[in-house]
Amino acid sequence: MFLQLPTLLGIYMGIMAKAMWEGAVLAESKATVEVEGNQYFPPDAVRKEYFKPSDAHTECPWKGTASYYDVEVNGKRNAGAAWFYPEPKAAAKQIKGYVAFWKGVRVEK
Repeated sequence: MFLQLPTLLGIYMGIMAKAMWEGAVLAESKATVEVEGNQYFPPDAVRKEYFKPSDAHTECPWKGTASYYDVEVNGKRNAGAAWFYPEPKAAAKQIKGYVAFWKGVRVEK
């Protein structure tokens, strides 16, 4: 029996995607990568003033170790609402450093 790994769907060139929370645009790009239904934003598309490093980490069997950010807007904190893979496994090398969101962060494209 073989394990089938999910595939990266590709880069969405030309389709603007936005990540928003509490009225703030956290990230905006025409070059996101979709993986397992999540939009991953390039590092230069992220508005770093809203991000605080977190000590949280999780492990994905095919992408590797994820690191997290807490998102902070107007004094409100959303713990662990953004994640990224600083050193992904080979199958996910396309999203190295790219940031994805959950926990109430709205992503539109």
